[in-house]
Amino acid sequence: MSTFPIEGGCTCRTVRYRMTSPPLIVHCCHCRWCQRDGGASFALNAMIEAERVELLSGEPDIIVTPSLSGKGQRISRCPKCRIAVWSNYAGSGDRFRFVRVGTLDTPDALPPDVHIFTMSKQPWVVLAPDVPAVEAFYDREKLWPEASLARWRAARSTGVG
Repeated sequence: MSTFPIEGGCTCRTVRYRMTSPPLIVHCCHCRWCQRDGGASFALNAMIEAERVELLSGEPDIIVTPSLSGKGQRISRCPKCRIAVWSNYAGSGDRFRFVRVGTLDTPDALPPDVHIFTMSKQPWVVLAPDVPAVEAFYDREKLWPEASLARWRAARSTGVG
């Protein structure tokens, strides 16, 4: 894991941000929605409290896209190069951002903590045996470290988003 804060941004560098602390968890999502949205075999997202993501430059456009839940997701994209830098899901509201790990200056700093929706993973993707993997989603209370759970509870109690 990298030393924080850690910075990232879009390809053209119009939108730049800083994560001020480690994320709560890093999901490697293999669902078909993520595959379609990113044009790749999975999406790697670092879930973190929105207040711990500082916008350094630019102002992302927010695009609402469909999701499996039917509630949609809000994807924050650079207005120039259209790269997605993070998402907000309806279930988490504005309290949490799902930062696209590939937009970090050092994306190798945040490997996945869990593989989710492996029921639809591409058959040629080989998962590391030491990283938890679930067919759909998981029980947060059983998987997350206590420190992440405490931060999640504190953010949920703010009533924002």
